Amino acid sequence: MSRNTLPHSLWALMVGNFVIGTGVMVVPGTLNDISQSLDISVPQAGQLITAAAILMGLGAPLFAGLVAGWDRRRLLTWSLIWYGLLHAACALAPNYAALLPLRVLAVVSPAVFTPQAAACIGLLVPPEQRGRGITFVFLGWSVASVMGMPLAAWISGVLGWRWAFGLVAMMALVVSVWVWRAMPNGVRPAALSRESWGRALGSAPLMMAVGVTLLSAFAQFTLFSYFAPYFAQTHGLGGGGLSLLFLWFGAFGLLGNVLISRSIDRMGAPRAVLITLCLIALSLLVWPLGRGSVWMQALVLVPWALGCFSANSAQQARLVQRSPPLAPATVALNSSAMYGGQALGAALGGVMIAQGRMLDLHWTGLGVAILAIGLSQWAERQARTAA
Repeated sequence: MSRNTLPHSLWALMVGNFVIGTGVMVVPGTLNDISQSLDISVPQAGQLITAAAILMGLGAPLFAGLVAGWDRRRLLTWSLIWYGLLHAACALAPNYAALLPLRVLAVVSPAVFTPQAAACIGLLVPPEQRGRGITFVFLGWSVASVMGMPLAAWISGVLGWRWAFGLVAMMALVVSVWVWRAMPNGVRPAALSRESWGRALGSAPLMMAVGVTLLSAFAQFTLFSYFAPYFAQTHGLGGGGLSLLFLWFGAFGLLGNVLISRSIDRMGAPRAVLITLCLIALSLLVWPLGRGSVWMQALVLVPWALGCFSANSAQQARLVQRSPPLAPATVALNSSAMYGGQALGAALGGVMIAQGRMLDLHWTGLGVAILAIGLSQWAERQARTAA
């Protein structure tokens, strides 16, 4: 195999992340139908996002310790099987009271799969390909935004949200077979000692970088969680129109991640993070212009889409490159921060919508995005000083 060619196992992990990402984003994509079908309010339906994100945020570092000695082939395969079975159960849930705990149990898999897939990349590729390998695996999330989320929104609009959950279940079970066949045996990243966790948590540059992820996700999910009801209110979009707008957003999200994947080793991860955060902030700043028409809304979405998924890919690479021996800890903490930010954003957005302030969500997101940019620059100065 050429030194420039990534191993086949990374393709399986990338597609696994596609399934994980589709499952995570299936709720935002079907939020309107869930609300109407189960006769609950939009903020209440949004709690499916908040509760799941809390579990993923708390679970990522916890599971990193629990599964430290597991063979990653078996771990990643079984996490996808769990994901498939629980999404099938969600699809059959008779009411909201049953759906909520099933959804929380289902997202145990994202808390395991995404950080553990990233943590084992260092054992699958040589050091000079590590940044490219990580961003490539995270392309799965961008592809989920291009194909998974729009497809879920379309299926929800035509057949109902249960069929969208069923699609995730089927894909997870199929891809679990691919991961089992593609991953080599014996991939076990070294278990971190208590001392190593202490070093990670005690490193100001690393923890500040993790804080950037928290603020970035917080800024985005204040509004992103409620794209479906927002676009229904401002542009009257239903299943078909909504899925097309999600497809547009996802296509540029994929483009942004591809561009970052190809250039991150040349420009450096910190600079890549800054560029992506500024793109997100730009869209939030000009967001009111999108209310004029669907076409203007689509234009306003472009910078955000370019930065959305590539920001986290760049953050993962930044943390791994900063301290490769601590990667299992920092990747888990970064995943925890990402999901924690999603929980905060979805919760705050739900409160604002309940107060009749849906049209103000972008201003809150912009303020938090500016904080993320400032913290990112500060973290880089701290890292240079420490070096």
